[in-house]
Amino acid sequence: MTPLETLVLAAYFFILIVLAGYGWHRYYLVYAYMKHKDRVPVPAGTFEHLPMVTVQLPIYNEMYVVDRLIGAVAQMDYPRDRFEVQVLDDSTDETRSIAELAVRRAAAQGLDITYLHRTDRTGFKAGALEAGMAVAKGEFIAIFDADFLPTPEFLHRTIHHFVDPKVAVVQARWGHINAGYSLLTRIQSILLDAHFVLEHGGRNRAGHFFNFNGTAGIWRREAIIDGGGWQHDTLTEDLDLSYRTQLKGWKFHFVPDVVVPAELPVEMNGFKSQQHRWAKGSIQTCRKLLPRILASNQPLGVKAEAFFHLSANFNYVLMVALSVLMFPAMVIRYNMGWYEMLLIDVPLFFAATASVANFYIVCQRELYPNDWITRLKYLPLLMSIGIGLAINNARAVLEAMMGTQTEFIRTPKYHIEDSQDEWVGKKYRQANIVQPIIELSLGLYFTFTVFYALSNRIYGTLPFLILFQIGFLYTGLLSIVQQFADDSVALDTQTEG
Repeated sequence: MTPLETLVLAAYFFILIVLAGYGWHRYYLVYAYMKHKDRVPVPAGTFEHLPMVTVQLPIYNEMYVVDRLIGAVAQMDYPRDRFEVQVLDDSTDETRSIAELAVRRAAAQGLDITYLHRTDRTGFKAGALEAGMAVAKGEFIAIFDADFLPTPEFLHRTIHHFVDPKVAVVQARWGHINAGYSLLTRIQSILLDAHFVLEHGGRNRAGHFFNFNGTAGIWRREAIIDGGGWQHDTLTEDLDLSYRTQLKGWKFHFVPDVVVPAELPVEMNGFKSQQHRWAKGSIQTCRKLLPRILASNQPLGVKAEAFFHLSANFNYVLMVALSVLMFPAMVIRYNMGWYEMLLIDVPLFFAATASVANFYIVCQRELYPNDWITRLKYLPLLMSIGIGLAINNARAVLEAMMGTQTEFIRTPKYHIEDSQDEWVGKKYRQANIVQPIIELSLGLYFTFTVFYALSNRIYGTLPFLILFQIGFLYTGLLSIVQQFADDSVALDTQTEG
């Protein structure tokens, strides 16, 4: 074996070992969730007199959903003299007039609601929240993004957790308004379900840190201030403030039975921009806070979980490298006697991928005990799309590591609630032709690799190769087709059967 071949195989197996390590961490999250399944946070009591709550609605160019949001908030069941609403509008388009009209309508119904518009988007969402808090009346601050629909009972079901003076945040679980709209939205709903049920549930109940998700939750105002306030140096201001606050000793509660429905992105490019922002922001937060966390006096388990949580997106860079190395590694193994190497290769792949399957299976079984088995049909594509996002999210990680500053690009929403709604032809659609071409190229690369494996009867790695092939082809092709869709063409908007 030549030195180059040795280097290729060494890099290949090193990446597999790291990915397998993070795969085993998923098993730990499932274990933590199941072990502490009954430790759901509950209020320590009830308020004799309900405290003042400010509801903040940060929006930026959300003309299709802002009226729906304000209408839902106006229906919240809470004493009107204990409840104010701030519409924090940084918009530059007709969203402004729509929002102002909705505010006047809600005010006419007796709601204490104000419209605050900034002409300077300094700090983006974090800046808007900061500006609103400076004039807020509430001791507690609830936050809802534009695509969410808070239920009337939300405040009554969450506020009493703050009877415990050390509770800083109560985070609700995200629901899905349009999960059945398309295959893409169905996959996203499963991804988010697992994030909330197993990641938040496992971490919170096991005593580890977890994060406020930027919306569908309530903060104690004092905790925001004590944690250092909303800061603008990451794209995930919610994750950043969450860790800073918990390092100060504050407690967070995740309440999975309180569900706030939200609209899922219906186009691939919108989904990618959301994932890019989350991936980049998490690495920015990792760089900013992980050294402080590791140097703190927190228990070792808390530090270890924070490490896995904040560093997880580095795996996307490894996934891209693995994608490039898979074919040459296969050729080298085949020429040197691939049966022996397969004894190492397949178990490592299995450790990395089986943990993903187990993770989502357990979550669906917890949420949908009566029909979770029927939902397993989405699992292969879910795993493929996770792989297909590697280019998108690896770019985000590299930008974060290089300190590249980019604008906070919000995920476009189009008021899509059922199969009759259409997004094609509406504003805010995003375009990016270079990245999908790279994804398609990798998809074709894996198509060739699959044929090579078939022709040489290398069947052991074939299932994994197909996951990579479908993932890159799907994300790349759907991105391109949707960019050029017109009123009569919209791929992937068929409802589930």
